[in-house]
Amino acid sequence: MRYRRANVAGGMYFFTVNLAQRDRTLLTDYADVLRATLRGVKWRYPFHIEAMAILPDHLHAVWTLPAGDADYPLRWSLIKAGFLRHMAKTEQRRPSRLNKGERGNWQRRYWEHMFRDEQDYRTHVDYIHYNPVKHGYATRAADWPYSSIHRYIAAGTMTRDWGAGEPGQDGQFGER
Repeated sequence: MRYRRANVAGGMYFFTVNLAQRDRTLLTDYADVLRATLRGVKWRYPFHIEAMAILPDHLHAVWTLPAGDADYPLRWSLIKAGFLRHMAKTEQRRPSRLNKGERGNWQRRYWEHMFRDEQDYRTHVDYIHYNPVKHGYATRAADWPYSSIHRYIAAGTMTRDWGAGEPGQDGQFGER
């Protein structure tokens, strides 16, 4: 059975990508490696990162692909493989992964979502930036170093105290 994904050239997508072992902290332990890998893939296969937060065991991102290009699966494959080239082979691997020559660090699948409208986009960007607070890694979104919120603060579209205290008017920070 072939997994069906959204496939719109030049589209904007939300992603959630997880480690297979959710108790590991590889993504923040090796955040510089992940960033360098992202830069390398972006250089070869351009895309724009609208928003992103890296947590210890998963990450969320919003990407815009170039016009005429819908191949985000290739990009994620290269990012995952490129990141793992810098990791020792200490992960547990099931026979199915061994048979396919796969490493066991990443979950095979990831979540992708195409935006319905501007509000849907804004909700997901807020969700990304609030996620470190939700998981207890920071008391306010700006305190988390592995987040694009710092770019939004520098641009003046968010404040340093966003994501602290009471949730937004919908009762949440970008969550449904």
